[in-house]
Amino acid sequence: MNTVTIFSEDEFAVLNHLRQAGTLEVNELAKQTGLDQSKVMAVATVMAERGFVEISEREREEIIPDEGANKLLDAGLPESRAARMLVDAGGELPMESVVSWASENGIAIHEVMRWGQARGWLQKKKAANWTPENKQFAVALTAAGTGSVGKPQDDEKAVKQALSGRVFVDELGAHGLDEGKVAALLANRASLARIKRRSARTLELSPAGAAALEAAGDARVERNLLTSEDLRSGAWREISLRPYDVSLPARKIFPAKTHPLRKIIDETRRAFLEMGFTEVVSPMVESAFWNFDALYQPQDHPARDMQDTFYMADPARLPLPDAETVDRVRLTHQDGWETGSQGWGYTWDPEQARRVVMRTHTTAATIRALARHPKPPLKVFCVGWTYRNESISYKHLPVFHQVDGVVIDEEANLATLLGTLREFYRKMGFDKVKFKPAFYPYTEPSADVVVYMASRGKWMEMGGSGVFRPEVTLPLGCRHGVLAWGLGIERLAMIRYGFSDIRELYRSALDQMEEVPLCR
Repeated sequence: MNTVTIFSEDEFAVLNHLRQAGTLEVNELAKQTGLDQSKVMAVATVMAERGFVEISEREREEIIPDEGANKLLDAGLPESRAARMLVDAGGELPMESVVSWASENGIAIHEVMRWGQARGWLQKKKAANWTPENKQFAVALTAAGTGSVGKPQDDEKAVKQALSGRVFVDELGAHGLDEGKVAALLANRASLARIKRRSARTLELSPAGAAALEAAGDARVERNLLTSEDLRSGAWREISLRPYDVSLPARKIFPAKTHPLRKIIDETRRAFLEMGFTEVVSPMVESAFWNFDALYQPQDHPARDMQDTFYMADPARLPLPDAETVDRVRLTHQDGWETGSQGWGYTWDPEQARRVVMRTHTTAATIRALARHPKPPLKVFCVGWTYRNESISYKHLPVFHQVDGVVIDEEANLATLLGTLREFYRKMGFDKVKFKPAFYPYTEPSADVVVYMASRGKWMEMGGSGVFRPEVTLPLGCRHGVLAWGLGIERLAMIRYGFSDIRELYRSALDQMEEVPLCR
């Protein structure tokens, strides 16, 4: 007993159209059935696996007109307009006359000569008055160029057809056009059209498919569900419901969630607020005074060079704070002022301090807070954008987030600093934290904070920390110990969520973001 194959509506539509037409390309079959091309290919693939459809594939070259092709054709191609002009001028003109004509008509002379010579219409030759000392050239129209005037060329006709619908090079011959000539002329003329290679898939009903379709007739189709109209009309009697495989995995549903980087920033704020800190802010465009000088960073320090810092051209200078503060900072840089230091031993330049930078660290915000409130107790932090002229790599970006903080306390010491940072990372879910000695112009002692990155199996530096030197605190009116740090936020997000490349946090990869767990 022969088993009658039951087809879904889409399968029946595809097979039936193939039975009527014999052979069809996927795009044409999509038009006839009203199905999306991807749906047609999905059906064809299933039918091919069952031996009902044969799929063949070949490479075709499609003509893709440029956006301005219609306007260019209406105005006339440069070489066509030049040929018409030369006919009116008697067939030849000095080169400078042709250049002037092209300039007056808004045409690039190199376009005229390139395509005029490619078509064999124009010829560059020595002018009648040419001498070795006076090298004058002329542009002459050839016989082919004279015969072309007023006659649309094959490539123009092909582009006009492509503006109305899809046109492939291999079908130009059917329209009386020279395929090779059109392909050669359009190969490097992107201002008119491009030739793009495409894979064309053709479907054909196999004998087995024709037999199965004939046996099934058109009485029964397979669907996922019945409509109310099917029930009212009685059509349900001729419809088979497609069986469901309950063992197949269900479609993943992803709830709305906060971006991983945004989540880390929010958790960072919450962690410091829970530790009794107050959040402060400052401008991202900052003066060099607050970004460098107030931190006792010498004006000839390499970090101030343009290869490390972004400087603003407009505005190029910002006002300095009150004269007394500026004078104390100046003297500290020059000879140490009253800090017990010898200073850096150079003449401090106020114009360098007025330069405008994109802040290189959010310490500019916390140092401003220190200047406003120099007496203990004070515990503040800042989370914000920072900018450094860094080479982009898996762990560096020129724009990134940083969290800075300071603590002013009469009993503040290095142990307090390290304990504060360990507690912060504990709140962020990290236990593997260590510190290593470091050097910064504005802290002594100094320590780098290093956290273990499991995704790369290595320790990653998160930022720097230390106790502000007297050269930083005394000029700002603070006579107590000040703990300070600046930590990276993006790197924290990388470790938490398993990203091995910092750039992944800023790419529009929604599918990747969907996979990030809500809780980690």
